[in-house]
Amino acid sequence: MKRQCVKVPKKKGEPVRKMLLELEILDNSVKINADETFLYLPLTREPAPDELKSFLEGAELTECDFELQEKKPVPEDLLGFSPAYEVIGDIALLEDPDLDTQKASRIADALLRTQPNVKTVLKPLTPVIGEFRVREFEVVAGEPRTETIHREYGCRYKVDLVRAYFTPRLSTERSRILSWVKEGDTVVDMFAGVGPYSILIAKSKKPSKVRAIDKNPEAVRYLRENIILNSVKNIEAIEGDAREEAKKFAGTADHVIMNLPHNAFEFLDSAVLLTKPGGIIHYYGITPEDDLFESSIELIKAAAEKAGRKIEVLEKRVVRSYAPHQYNICIEAKVI
Repeated sequence: MKRQCVKVPKKKGEPVRKMLLELEILDNSVKINADETFLYLPLTREPAPDELKSFLEGAELTECDFELQEKKPVPEDLLGFSPAYEVIGDIALLEDPDLDTQKASRIADALLRTQPNVKTVLKPLTPVIGEFRVREFEVVAGEPRTETIHREYGCRYKVDLVRAYFTPRLSTERSRILSWVKEGDTVVDMFAGVGPYSILIAKSKKPSKVRAIDKNPEAVRYLRENIILNSVKNIEAIEGDAREEAKKFAGTADHVIMNLPHNAFEFLDSAVLLTKPGGIIHYYGITPEDDLFESSIELIKAAAEKAGRKIEVLEKRVVRSYAPHQYNICIEAKVI
């Protein structure tokens, strides 16, 4: 049967597939087609023009014949509703901390029965808390552990969810940042965690150097393991406060990644200090819907002016919805 589809080179297939999933327009009722060079990703509808911009570089819309997908059972089939969860490695993480024990157990059983890659189901007992942004969990079902290896864009990240923060929901954003980096650039990741930005860049873009900083010693321990796990050489894992480390590497960075959305504004002076003339700050924040970007841009401008410099805003975008009327945003600002 014919379907409208996105034709994309195989090497770009996985990022585009994930973007289509996030836009909820990938047609899972039929099998993805492929030939020697291209993937053909079926669509449930024609993308809107602004959606096309997000994924169509190197790809094109076309039509293709597809075979029906053999339907596999999904959690909804057993439960009668769609459970909210995300999968990190082989761990399924339930998103509702208020689930009662009986309902959490039902969902966990459905996940283990229908998702063969899931070996453990966790329920959060706390929100993300503390300086290191970690949570406490309860093992609802499966293997009693919180450590796993998550695979993403050809990289592997070992993480213990009670010791270091990690979310797969930023995978598309990590790939987007990758497109800004050029061979030979120097990158400073101010809040690197277990390395999902730093390792992807170091492995994919041949930068001159990636400096991955984090204050959480457990995160840095996993970061160092992940550097070995991914066989990357041009990356330095640094345990320390980003403010203090910025003084050591002032004026060296072509790119400064500030993925600490609740608190990044507190480190803007250090980010400007790190950035060489013409370098770019990738600033993340959590903002209300009635002031998505302007207040954050003013904060970046103020930090630059304090250092006798100016900024040029290159791009601003909503990364994802974070909470009712709250959004995770990113601003790319060139320091000039």
